[in-house]
Amino acid sequence: MHDISGLFPAHESLGAVSVERAIAELRAGRPVMLTETAVRLLVYPAEQLDSHAADSLARIGGARLILSEQRLGRLGVERDGPGLIALPDVNLDRISALILDEDARIDSPVVPPIPAEEAALDLLRLAHLLPAALLIRLDAPVAGLNEVAGCDIRAFRARKITSLRLIGRAPVPLEGAPHSEIAVFRGGEGLRDQAAVIVGEPDLSGPVHVRLHSACLTGDLFGSLKCDCGDQLRHTVKFMAENGGGVILYLDQEGRGNGLATKIRAYGLQAKGYDTYDADEILGFGLDQRRFGYAARMLDLLGVTRVRLMTNNPKKIEALRAAGLEVSDQRIQGRPTPHNIHYLATKRDRAGHLLDVDVPTAED
Repeated sequence: MHDISGLFPAHESLGAVSVERAIAELRAGRPVMLTETAVRLLVYPAEQLDSHAADSLARIGGARLILSEQRLGRLGVERDGPGLIALPDVNLDRISALILDEDARIDSPVVPPIPAEEAALDLLRLAHLLPAALLIRLDAPVAGLNEVAGCDIRAFRARKITSLRLIGRAPVPLEGAPHSEIAVFRGGEGLRDQAAVIVGEPDLSGPVHVRLHSACLTGDLFGSLKCDCGDQLRHTVKFMAENGGGVILYLDQEGRGNGLATKIRAYGLQAKGYDTYDADEILGFGLDQRRFGYAARMLDLLGVTRVRLMTNNPKKIEALRAAGLEVSDQRIQGRPTPHNIHYLATKRDRAGHLLDVDVPTAED
Protein backbone atom coordinates (compact mmCIF):
# COMPACT_ATOMS: atom_id res chain seq x y z
CA MET A 1 0.00 0.00 0.00
CA HIS A 2 1.45 3.35 -1.04
CA ASP A 3 1.20 6.44 1.19
CA ILE A 4 -0.01 9.33 -1.00
CA SER A 5 -0.85 11.75 1.82
CA GLY A 6 2.15 13.88 0.85
CA LEU A 7 0.56 14.55 -2.54
CA PHE A 8 -2.20 16.60 -0.92
CA PRO A 9 -1.47 20.29 -0.15
CA ALA A 10 -0.23 20.76 3.40
CA HIS A 11 -3.11 23.09 4.25
CA GLU A 12 -5.78 20.68 2.96
CA SER A 13 -7.44 18.07 5.15
CA LEU A 14 -8.63 14.78 3.69
CA GLY A 15 -12.06 15.56 5.13
CA ALA A 16 -12.33 18.75 3.06
CA VAL A 17 -11.22 16.81 -0.02
CA SER A 18 -14.01 14.26 0.54
CA VAL A 19 -16.58 17.08 0.74
CA GLU A 20 -15.32 18.61 -2.52
CA ARG A 21 -15.54 15.24 -4.23
CA ALA A 22 -19.09 14.79 -2.90
CA ILE A 23 -20.06 18.23 -4.21
CA ALA A 24 -18.78 17.30 -7.68
CA GLU A 25 -20.63 13.96 -7.60
CA LEU A 26 -23.96 15.51 -6.60
CA ARG A 27 -23.72 18.25 -9.22
CA ALA A 28 -23.09 15.54 -11.83
CA GLY A 29 -26.27 13.75 -10.73
CA ARG A 30 -24.51 10.89 -8.96
CA PRO A 31 -25.29 9.69 -5.41
CA VAL A 32 -22.85 9.76 -2.50
CA MET A 33 -22.67 7.87 0.78
CA LEU A 34 -22.81 10.03 3.91
CA THR A 35 -21.65 8.50 7.19
CA GLU A 36 -22.21 9.57 10.79
CA THR A 37 -21.21 7.23 13.66
CA ALA A 38 -23.08 3.99 12.84
CA VAL A 39 -25.35 5.55 10.18
CA ARG A 40 -24.80 5.21 6.43
CA LEU A 41 -26.98 7.16 4.02
CA LEU A 42 -27.26 7.07 0.28
CA VAL A 43 -27.84 10.69 -0.77
CA TYR A 44 -29.36 11.51 -4.15
CA PRO A 45 -30.19 15.13 -5.15
CA ALA A 46 -33.94 15.35 -5.74
CA GLU A 47 -33.68 17.88 -8.57
CA GLN A 48 -31.44 15.49 -10.56
CA LEU A 49 -33.90 12.60 -10.35
CA ASP A 50 -34.91 10.93 -13.63
CA SER A 51 -36.83 7.75 -14.40
CA HIS A 52 -33.68 5.60 -14.52
CA ALA A 53 -32.50 6.80 -11.08
CA ALA A 54 -36.04 6.54 -9.69
CA ASP A 55 -36.26 2.88 -10.73
CA SER A 56 -32.87 2.12 -9.16
CA LEU A 57 -33.76 3.84 -5.90
CA ALA A 58 -37.14 2.07 -5.79
CA ARG A 59 -35.39 -1.32 -6.10
CA ILE A 60 -33.21 -0.52 -3.09
CA GLY A 61 -36.29 0.58 -1.12
CA GLY A 62 -36.75 2.65 2.01
CA ALA A 63 -36.35 6.06 0.35
CA ARG A 64 -37.34 9.22 2.18
CA LEU A 65 -37.36 12.82 0.98
CA ILE A 66 -35.76 15.47 3.17
CA LEU A 67 -36.89 19.08 2.71
CA SER A 68 -35.81 22.34 4.33
CA GLU A 69 -37.99 24.12 6.86
CA GLN A 70 -38.68 26.88 4.30
CA ARG A 71 -39.98 24.43 1.72
CA LEU A 72 -42.04 22.60 4.33
CA GLY A 73 -43.59 25.90 5.36
CA ARG A 74 -44.64 26.50 1.78
CA LEU A 75 -46.14 23.03 1.73
CA GLY A 76 -48.26 23.87 4.76
CA VAL A 77 -46.17 22.40 7.59
CA GLU A 78 -44.61 24.92 9.95
CA ARG A 79 -41.40 23.62 11.54
CA ASP A 80 -38.25 25.06 13.08
CA GLY A 81 -36.05 22.72 11.07
CA PRO A 82 -36.03 20.31 8.12
CA GLY A 83 -38.21 17.21 7.92
CA LEU A 84 -38.52 13.86 6.17
CA ILE A 85 -41.37 12.37 4.14
CA ALA A 86 -41.61 8.63 3.46
CA LEU A 87 -41.61 7.53 -0.19
CA PRO A 88 -43.36 4.12 -0.49
CA ASP A 89 -42.63 4.40 -4.20
CA VAL A 90 -40.23 6.77 -5.96
CA ASN A 91 -42.78 8.66 -8.04
CA LEU A 92 -41.24 11.36 -10.22
CA ASP A 93 -44.36 13.51 -10.47
CA ARG A 94 -44.99 13.46 -6.73
CA ILE A 95 -41.37 14.27 -5.88
CA SER A 96 -41.24 17.08 -8.45
CA ALA A 97 -44.39 18.61 -6.96
CA LEU A 98 -43.03 18.37 -3.41
CA ILE A 99 -39.79 20.15 -4.28
CA LEU A 100 -40.93 22.71 -6.87
CA ASP A 101 -44.67 23.37 -7.20
CA GLU A 102 -45.75 26.60 -5.53
CA ASP A 103 -49.26 25.26 -4.79
CA ALA A 104 -48.33 21.75 -3.60
CA ARG A 105 -49.28 20.51 -0.13
CA ILE A 106 -47.84 17.82 2.12
CA ASP A 107 -49.61 14.49 1.63
CA SER A 108 -47.74 12.41 4.29
CA PRO A 109 -46.53 12.71 7.88
CA VAL A 110 -43.30 14.67 8.42
CA VAL A 111 -40.68 13.37 10.86
CA PRO A 112 -37.58 15.14 12.20
CA PRO A 113 -34.15 14.25 10.77
CA ILE A 114 -31.09 12.93 12.57
CA PRO A 115 -27.80 14.89 12.28
CA ALA A 116 -26.57 12.84 9.30
CA GLU A 117 -29.73 13.67 7.37
CA GLU A 118 -29.39 17.38 8.16
CA ALA A 119 -25.78 17.24 6.94
CA ALA A 120 -27.08 15.96 3.60
CA LEU A 121 -29.08 19.17 3.17
CA ASP A 122 -26.03 21.29 3.96
CA LEU A 123 -24.03 19.36 1.37
CA LEU A 124 -26.66 20.16 -1.27
CA ARG A 125 -26.47 23.84 -0.41
CA LEU A 126 -22.70 23.76 -0.81
CA ALA A 127 -23.26 22.19 -4.23
CA HIS A 128 -25.66 25.00 -5.23
CA LEU A 129 -28.50 22.50 -5.62
CA LEU A 130 -32.03 22.67 -4.25
CA PRO A 131 -32.10 21.66 -0.57
CA ALA A 132 -34.04 18.45 -1.19
CA ALA A 133 -32.62 14.92 -1.30
CA LEU A 134 -33.69 11.32 -1.44
CA LEU A 135 -32.12 9.45 1.46
CA ILE A 136 -31.85 5.69 1.98
CA ARG A 137 -30.34 4.01 5.06
CA LEU A 138 -27.65 1.52 4.06
CA ASP A 139 -26.59 -1.57 6.00
CA ALA A 140 -23.14 -1.70 4.44
CA PRO A 141 -20.87 0.39 2.19
CA VAL A 142 -21.74 0.40 -1.50
CA ALA A 143 -18.94 -0.03 -4.04
CA GLY A 144 -18.55 2.93 -6.35
CA LEU A 145 -20.09 5.55 -4.04
CA ASN A 146 -17.90 8.40 -2.84
CA GLU A 147 -17.99 8.56 0.96
CA VAL A 148 -18.23 11.75 3.02
CA ALA A 149 -18.59 12.21 6.77
CA GLY A 150 -21.20 14.45 8.32
CA CYS A 151 -18.61 16.03 10.63
CA ASP A 152 -16.50 17.01 7.60
CA ILE A 153 -19.50 18.68 5.94
CA ARG A 154 -20.16 20.74 9.06
CA ALA A 155 -16.49 21.76 9.34
CA PHE A 156 -16.03 22.46 5.64
CA ARG A 157 -16.67 26.21 5.51
CA ALA A 158 -14.36 27.01 8.42
CA ARG A 159 -11.62 24.81 6.96
CA LYS A 160 -11.89 26.50 3.57
CA ILE A 161 -11.46 29.92 5.16
CA THR A 162 -8.15 28.93 6.72
CA SER A 163 -6.96 27.28 3.49
CA LEU A 164 -7.71 30.32 1.31
CA ARG A 165 -4.59 31.44 -0.55
CA LEU A 166 -3.55 34.03 -3.10
CA ILE A 167 -2.89 32.41 -6.49
CA GLY A 168 -1.83 35.38 -8.60
CA ARG A 169 -2.32 39.05 -9.31
CA ALA A 170 -1.77 41.29 -12.33
CA PRO A 171 -2.59 44.80 -13.60
CA VAL A 172 -5.93 44.94 -15.44
CA PRO A 173 -6.95 48.43 -16.61
CA LEU A 174 -10.69 48.99 -16.22
CA GLU A 175 -12.96 51.50 -17.89
CA GLY A 176 -12.89 54.57 -15.69
CA ALA A 177 -10.16 53.05 -13.50
CA PRO A 178 -7.13 52.31 -15.71
CA HIS A 179 -4.81 51.85 -12.72
CA SER A 180 -6.35 48.66 -11.34
CA GLU A 181 -5.20 45.19 -10.46
CA ILE A 182 -6.98 41.84 -10.07
CA ALA A 183 -5.93 39.26 -7.50
CA VAL A 184 -7.30 35.70 -7.54
CA PHE A 185 -7.73 33.52 -4.47
CA ARG A 186 -8.30 29.78 -4.42
CA GLY A 187 -10.69 28.55 -1.78
CA GLY A 188 -13.93 29.76 -0.31
CA GLU A 189 -16.89 27.44 -0.59
CA GLY A 190 -17.23 24.66 -3.09
CA LEU A 191 -14.78 24.45 -5.98
CA ARG A 192 -14.76 28.12 -6.96
CA ASP A 193 -12.09 30.83 -7.11
CA GLN A 194 -12.64 34.31 -5.70
CA ALA A 195 -11.33 37.62 -7.01
CA ALA A 196 -10.33 40.99 -5.59
CA VAL A 197 -10.17 44.12 -7.71
CA ILE A 198 -7.69 46.64 -6.29
CA VAL A 199 -8.55 50.05 -7.71
CA GLY A 200 -5.73 52.60 -7.61
CA GLU A 201 -3.35 52.53 -4.67
CA PRO A 202 -5.43 52.49 -1.49
CA ASP A 203 -3.62 53.56 1.68
CA LEU A 204 -3.61 50.42 3.83
CA SER A 205 -2.60 52.38 6.95
CA GLY A 206 -6.06 53.95 7.15
CA PRO A 207 -9.65 52.89 6.45
CA VAL A 208 -9.86 51.42 2.95
CA HIS A 209 -12.94 51.71 0.77
CA VAL A 210 -14.17 48.13 0.34
CA ARG A 211 -17.14 46.54 -1.37
CA LEU A 212 -18.21 42.91 -0.95
CA HIS A 213 -19.89 42.27 -4.27
CA SER A 214 -21.65 38.97 -4.84
CA ALA A 215 -21.40 37.89 -8.47
CA CYS A 216 -24.51 38.64 -10.51
CA LEU A 217 -24.23 37.35 -14.06
CA THR A 218 -27.50 38.89 -15.15
CA GLY A 219 -26.86 42.34 -13.69
CA ASP A 220 -23.07 42.69 -13.84
CA LEU A 221 -22.57 41.31 -17.36
CA PHE A 222 -25.89 41.63 -19.17
CA GLY A 223 -27.25 44.78 -17.52
CA SER A 224 -30.43 43.21 -16.14
CA LEU A 225 -32.97 45.80 -15.00
CA LYS A 226 -34.42 43.43 -12.36
CA CYS A 227 -31.72 44.31 -9.80
CA ASP A 228 -29.26 47.08 -8.96
CA CYS A 229 -26.12 44.90 -8.84
CA GLY A 230 -24.46 46.11 -12.03
CA ASP A 231 -25.15 49.72 -11.11
CA GLN A 232 -23.56 49.29 -7.69
CA LEU A 233 -20.49 47.56 -9.16
CA ARG A 234 -19.83 50.23 -11.80
CA HIS A 235 -20.54 53.09 -9.39
CA THR A 236 -18.10 51.59 -6.89
CA VAL A 237 -15.28 51.32 -9.45
CA LYS A 238 -15.79 54.96 -10.49
CA PHE A 239 -16.00 56.20 -6.90
CA MET A 240 -12.85 54.36 -5.83
CA ALA A 241 -10.90 55.60 -8.85
CA GLU A 242 -11.81 59.19 -7.94
CA ASN A 243 -11.38 58.88 -4.15
CA GLY A 244 -8.05 57.33 -3.30
CA GLY A 245 -8.68 53.77 -4.48
CA GLY A 246 -10.18 50.76 -2.79
CA VAL A 247 -10.81 47.02 -2.93
CA ILE A 248 -13.76 45.18 -4.46
CA LEU A 249 -14.10 41.56 -3.40
CA TYR A 250 -15.93 39.84 -6.24
CA LEU A 251 -17.43 36.79 -4.53
CA ASP A 252 -18.87 33.78 -6.30
CA GLN A 253 -22.19 33.88 -4.44
CA GLU A 254 -24.70 34.16 -7.27
CA GLY A 255 -28.32 34.52 -6.22
CA ARG A 256 -27.60 35.32 -2.54
CA GLY A 257 -25.58 32.13 -2.33
CA ASN A 258 -28.19 29.88 -3.96
CA GLY A 259 -26.46 29.53 -7.34
CA LEU A 260 -27.33 30.64 -10.86
CA ALA A 261 -29.82 27.85 -11.63
CA THR A 262 -31.84 28.57 -8.50
CA LYS A 263 -31.72 32.29 -9.23
CA ILE A 264 -33.23 31.79 -12.68
CA ARG A 265 -35.88 29.46 -11.24
CA ALA A 266 -36.67 32.20 -8.74
CA TYR A 267 -36.95 34.73 -11.57
CA GLY A 268 -39.57 32.48 -13.14
CA LEU A 269 -41.57 32.59 -9.91
CA GLN A 270 -41.13 36.35 -9.66
CA ALA A 271 -42.66 36.62 -13.14
CA LYS A 272 -45.77 35.05 -11.59
CA GLY A 273 -45.95 37.78 -8.96
CA TYR A 274 -43.89 36.45 -6.02
CA ASP A 275 -41.31 38.76 -4.47
CA THR A 276 -37.62 37.78 -4.44
CA TYR A 277 -37.71 36.26 -0.94
CA ASP A 278 -40.99 34.39 -1.41
CA ALA A 279 -39.60 32.92 -4.63
CA ASP A 280 -36.49 31.66 -2.82
CA GLU A 281 -38.64 30.26 -0.01
CA ILE A 282 -40.76 28.29 -2.47
CA LEU A 283 -37.51 26.70 -3.67
CA GLY A 284 -36.51 25.84 -0.11
CA PHE A 285 -34.14 28.68 0.81
CA GLY A 286 -34.07 31.28 3.58
CA LEU A 287 -33.59 35.02 3.16
CA ASP A 288 -29.86 34.86 2.48
CA GLN A 289 -27.45 31.90 2.31
CA ARG A 290 -24.29 33.98 1.91
CA ARG A 291 -21.44 33.88 4.43
CA PHE A 292 -18.65 36.42 4.45
CA GLY A 293 -15.96 34.79 6.61
CA TYR A 294 -13.70 34.11 3.66
CA ALA A 295 -14.16 37.72 2.48
CA ALA A 296 -12.58 38.83 5.74
CA ARG A 297 -9.73 36.36 5.13
CA MET A 298 -9.17 37.82 1.64
CA LEU A 299 -8.87 41.30 3.15
CA ASP A 300 -6.42 39.99 5.73
CA LEU A 301 -4.24 38.48 2.99
CA LEU A 302 -4.30 41.83 1.17
CA GLY A 303 -3.22 43.65 4.33
CA VAL A 304 -6.52 45.46 4.93
CA THR A 305 -7.56 45.77 8.59
CA ARG A 306 -9.69 48.94 8.61
CA VAL A 307 -12.64 49.12 6.26
CA ARG A 308 -15.03 51.76 4.99
CA LEU A 309 -17.60 49.36 3.61
CA MET A 310 -19.62 50.49 0.59
CA THR A 311 -22.92 48.71 1.10
CA ASN A 312 -26.58 49.00 2.01
CA ASN A 313 -26.62 45.55 3.67
CA PRO A 314 -26.12 45.65 7.47
CA LYS A 315 -25.32 41.91 7.54
CA LYS A 316 -22.10 42.55 5.63
CA ILE A 317 -21.07 45.15 8.20
CA GLU A 318 -21.84 42.74 11.05
CA ALA A 319 -19.93 39.90 9.37
CA LEU A 320 -16.70 41.87 8.94
CA ARG A 321 -16.89 43.24 12.47
CA ALA A 322 -17.41 39.73 13.80
CA ALA A 323 -14.24 38.71 11.93
CA GLY A 324 -12.26 41.35 13.85
CA LEU A 325 -12.09 44.16 11.28
CA GLU A 326 -12.66 47.79 12.15
CA VAL A 327 -15.63 48.76 9.98
CA SER A 328 -17.42 51.99 9.17
CA ASP A 329 -19.93 52.15 6.35
CA GLN A 330 -20.62 54.30 3.35
CA ARG A 331 -24.07 53.93 1.86
CA ILE A 332 -24.38 52.88 -1.77
CA GLN A 333 -27.46 52.34 -3.89
CA GLY A 334 -28.13 51.58 -7.55
CA ARG A 335 -30.67 53.37 -9.69
CA PRO A 336 -34.31 52.58 -9.01
CA THR A 337 -36.07 51.63 -12.24
CA PRO A 338 -39.65 50.56 -13.00
CA HIS A 339 -38.28 47.00 -13.22
CA ASN A 340 -36.41 46.86 -9.89
CA ILE A 341 -38.16 49.30 -7.57
CA HIS A 342 -40.31 46.65 -5.89
CA TYR A 343 -37.25 44.40 -5.58
CA LEU A 344 -35.37 47.21 -3.80
CA ALA A 345 -38.33 47.94 -1.53
CA THR A 346 -38.57 44.23 -0.67
CA LYS A 347 -34.90 44.14 0.33
CA ARG A 348 -35.48 47.23 2.47
CA ASP A 349 -38.64 45.96 4.14
CA ARG A 350 -37.90 42.24 4.56
CA ALA A 351 -34.11 42.08 4.93
CA GLY A 352 -33.36 45.46 6.50
CA HIS A 353 -31.27 46.89 3.68
CA LEU A 354 -30.51 50.57 4.16
CA LEU A 355 -32.23 51.84 1.02
CA ASP A 356 -34.04 55.06 0.26
CA VAL A 357 -36.76 53.83 -2.10
CA ASP A 358 -40.08 55.41 -2.97
CA VAL A 359 -42.45 52.73 -4.21
CA PRO A 360 -45.13 54.07 -6.54
CA THR A 361 -48.75 53.45 -5.68
CA ALA A 362 -50.96 51.34 -7.93
CA GLU A 363 -52.38 54.57 -9.39
CA ASP A 364 -48.91 55.66 -10.48
